[in-house]
Amino acid sequence: MKVTVLGAGLVGAPMAFDLALDEELEVKVADFSPVNLGKFLGSRIETVEADLSNESLLLKVIDDADLVLCAVPGFMGYTTLKSIIQAGKDVVDISFFPEDALELNDLALKHDVTAIVDIGVAPGMSNILPGYVDSILDITSSILIYVGGLPKVRELPYEYKAVFSPIDVIEEYTRPARYIQDGVLITKPALSEPELLQFEKVGTLESFNSDGIRSLAKTMPHVPNIKEKTLRYPGHIKLMEIMREAGFFSSEPTEVNGVNVRPIDLTAKLLFPQWELKPGEVDFTIMRIEVEGVKDGVSLKYTYSLFDEYCPTSKVHSMARTTGYTATTVLRMLSEGVYSEKGIIVPEYLGKHHKCVEYILNGLKERGVNYELQVEEL
Repeated sequence: MKVTVLGAGLVGAPMAFDLALDEELEVKVADFSPVNLGKFLGSRIETVEADLSNESLLLKVIDDADLVLCAVPGFMGYTTLKSIIQAGKDVVDISFFPEDALELNDLALKHDVTAIVDIGVAPGMSNILPGYVDSILDITSSILIYVGGLPKVRELPYEYKAVFSPIDVIEEYTRPARYIQDGVLITKPALSEPELLQFEKVGTLESFNSDGIRSLAKTMPHVPNIKEKTLRYPGHIKLMEIMREAGFFSSEPTEVNGVNVRPIDLTAKLLFPQWELKPGEVDFTIMRIEVEGVKDGVSLKYTYSLFDEYCPTSKVHSMARTTGYTATTVLRMLSEGVYSEKGIIVPEYLGKHHKCVEYILNGLKERGVNYELQVEEL
């Protein structure tokens, strides 16, 4: 079976290498960067240098693919996904674009395509596991998600590093945050409602509202309370608020010496070398998912906990492991016919299929990514 991976960045490359471990999969990876493609020298992975924002080149790249794994930047994710669907290719997507993927559902059904979107750690597992618990409970009253990826060593001034491009990370600080409270959709500024929380192995972290519930706002109207908050080291919120309010994250062009410049582009360019995780630099991913509800008249709370670190053996950073290996496990699930429903498939839909949840959790466990479950009576 032929698999084409679109994007060979810090997440795309580990996904391609992971898939290439399966002898029955023939893996090809496409990227515009020769540097990124150079990672695959000496491997059995085919590489193609291409500007994937060019639709004709994109279609040529995926023409012979049985399955596509899309890991392009968020700003081009929606149009790329649309082109893949129109080409009639089943696809697993982690591009985390701002548009609503469910708007492409009719198109996916028309082309008989399975398009599983937002299938990383968060969104992704942060949707699958609440979807799974919701299918068990008689009544689900709340879903609360805390998640963050951080460097183990704190370095001023940012105390933050990323495996994603800074311009995608900045979205978390600028995109208005939506959450459901008492059945009402609430919109607050990103970085709002800071809260200090204690985590085992890490200590105190601060959380803030971010636009992370994604499709849950549409697909779970019966749950009256749904919220996701991003985790950072204490002090990070204030620094990002200052930069945002000063205009460094603005998308509106400003004139500088006769040249129109978008401040966010300049900021991302300057931050990239400071935020980039270097080879061997240890990062960790931490997530806590709390789902409360009632089963057989008993009030229960399901808590899933994740703590994952950089792997010194594979030299893959934790955020790439937790995001990428979720996507590759789901792609394997498709290739083996475990799941075959058509249309736009958001992660919580998979959660309702217990066989899929078991497959995904086992696949992640085989790669050292472990979700621990605690169930308590309230």
